[in-house]
Amino acid sequence: MLLINLKTLKTAPFGLLIILSAFIFGCGGNQPGQKKRELISFRPYNGINYSEVSRRQRNGLSFNEYGYQLEPQWKLKFVSDDSVSIFSPTKNAFINFPLTRGYDSIFNAARSWLKIRQINKDSITMEILIQKGDSLDVKGTKVFMRFFADNYVKNTLHTDTTTLRKPSRADTLFIRSLAAKATADYTKAFSARQPAEITSKSPLVTVSRRTTKPDILNNFDNSDDYLDPNYDIVIKNAYKDFYFSFTMYIDDKGNLYYGAPLVGFNGDQEREADYIHTSKAVMDSYFKFYLNVKPGTTLGIIHSSMVSIHVEGKAKNHH
Repeated sequence: MLLINLKTLKTAPFGLLIILSAFIFGCGGNQPGQKKRELISFRPYNGINYSEVSRRQRNGLSFNEYGYQLEPQWKLKFVSDDSVSIFSPTKNAFINFPLTRGYDSIFNAARSWLKIRQINKDSITMEILIQKGDSLDVKGTKVFMRFFADNYVKNTLHTDTTTLRKPSRADTLFIRSLAAKATADYTKAFSARQPAEITSKSPLVTVSRRTTKPDILNNFDNSDDYLDPNYDIVIKNAYKDFYFSFTMYIDDKGNLYYGAPLVGFNGDQEREADYIHTSKAVMDSYFKFYLNVKPGTTLGIIHSSMVSIHVEGKAKNHH
C-alpha cells in the first residue's frame, strides 16, 4: 500500500530499529590466519554519564527530504559489560537494560543494534545498524549518534546539552530549500516539525489531534505525530450522517487542498469517485467555513504539509 511504503521511506533507515525477536551472532569463529576478534568491553567507561548531542546522516544533516528529523534524545551510562542504563523521559529516571555484545564493536541494547565507531571517556560515536531477516546489515545505515560525557560538556566545552542539540546551519538551509519547492507546488509538501494546527471556530464543530505517548515500546519515539498528523473532526447538525478519512494538503497560506482517500475500494471506481466527490465537498464547505487553519513550520520556516483527516458528520436528528 502506497501510504505504508511512503511511511517506510520517510523513516527508514532513520528510526532506531525495534527488534521483536532475539538475534544470535552466528559468526563467532575465526578463520585460519585471521586475527582473533575480541568482544568490545565497556569496563573503562562504566559509570560515566553520556548524553547524545547529535544524530546525523552521513551527509551531516539531521533532516531527510520527507521532513523526518533525527533527534538526539538518549542519555546512557554503562553499568557493566552486559548492562547499560538508559534515561527514560517518561519515567524521569534511568532504566537498566541487558546489553548483548557482538564482534566488531557491535552490541544490542534497548531493542536497538548499534556499532561503536569511536569511544573514550569524553565521547562516543555509534552507528545505527538494521536487521534484515535473520542477519544483521553490518554496513550500517550511515546514521550516526554522537555522545559527550556530561562532565566534558560542562567543564571542558563550558556549555550544555540543549545548546549542542540545536539543528545546524546546514539543516536550516536544507529546510529552506525544501520549503521553497513546497511553496511553489503544494504537492511537494513535506512533514512539518511543528504540524499544521486545525481548530474550530464554531460550537457545532469539535477538533482533536491524535497523539502518541512516547514509551519504551516505541523507543520514546513519537515522530508519527508530526510525520503524519491525524485530526478527528466531528460536525453536529450535518446534512446527513457520514464518516470520511482522507489526506489534505495545507499550504503556506493555510489554504486546503484535497489529497486522497484513506480507505480502499477494491477496484470499485464508481464508489471511489463518489467518496472523493462527497468528502471533498465536506472539505470545501464545512472546513472552509468552520475551521481555523495555521500552516505547519519547520525550524520556524512556514511551508506546505499534509495531514490525515477523519471527519464524522452527525445529522440534526441524530441522537
